[in-house]
Amino acid sequence: MPDLKNYLLGDYRDTANYINMISRKGLAQFPPMIVSVAITGGLHGAEANPNLPETPEQQVQSAYDAYNAGASLVHIHARDPQNWSLMSQKSDDFLKVNSMVREKCPDIIVNNTCIGGRFVDIDNAKLMPNMLASLPAKPEVSSIDVACASQYMKLGARKPPLTGRDQDATFKFNYFMDMNEAEMVVKTMDKYEVKPELELFDLGNVKYINELIRRDVIKAPYWIQMLFGGNGFFPAADYMVGAANLLPKDSLFSVIGIGACQTAIVTLAMILGHNIRVGLEDNVFYAPGELAKSNAQLVERVVRIAKELGRPIATPAQAREMMGLGAPRPYTFNK
Repeated sequence: MPDLKNYLLGDYRDTANYINMISRKGLAQFPPMIVSVAITGGLHGAEANPNLPETPEQQVQSAYDAYNAGASLVHIHARDPQNWSLMSQKSDDFLKVNSMVREKCPDIIVNNTCIGGRFVDIDNAKLMPNMLASLPAKPEVSSIDVACASQYMKLGARKPPLTGRDQDATFKFNYFMDMNEAEMVVKTMDKYEVKPELELFDLGNVKYINELIRRDVIKAPYWIQMLFGGNGFFPAADYMVGAANLLPKDSLFSVIGIGACQTAIVTLAMILGHNIRVGLEDNVFYAPGELAKSNAQLVERVVRIAKELGRPIATPAQAREMMGLGAPRPYTFNK
């Protein structure tokens, strides 16, 4: 494997450096692009796209196919075996999926959702507990949403043979995390030897990153995901450039495109030198009016675009080195 260098955000975001790099060999000298795949999510399910995996067996096969297509990191939401329409709140369910994924994908980076903050039950004026269920399963990486956000999301009825929600519903996404909670969650991740994936929804959320660095809670390289579209950033080039300029120089910057903007926004990210995430959690369509056939299909497309543009794709080993991770973590689930 060739030596990795100049893969942190501060190595290439400066306009003069970017011009120098792209003028000589196009995108070939930019860092290998880490491709993450978010295979299922915790809100919409197979009612939105019948190809979205819900059961552990479905998730593992989907992860394996995406891994073979070029993904080096898989983002997992374990589902509740009593109601596949819901995300599980039990660490054993995450451990089961993690162990099954590791069996089929020996070096893929295992990432579990954590979220970390609290949902606010507006109707009952109640602040729900912090969401930390995945951490005892010891994923190698886990997402923490360092943000406050509010959005109402429509979820479709699950028609037979699906179960769990027999009529259309509206999920009131009112989410809260303060700075002290963010510190607590990151320290809990550190206890379980989990690298935080810092997920941002707005430019103002960068203040969380800066404060966590000031408190010496997070360590470089910082793995930062930003959402564009949906309840995230406006999906526009100037927002992405502005965000990249505000982040710490020792960051690895990864971009998520939500919904119809996914392909365009991640293509922009790969041109700017960043990393990307695709998957059925973020977008159930392959094209307008055409449901995606699989997570692998979405990965295959961005890998193909990157190759056409000359941007190298990170292997799992390269992604591990860039993110400061060690050897693949083994998992044992007592069935």
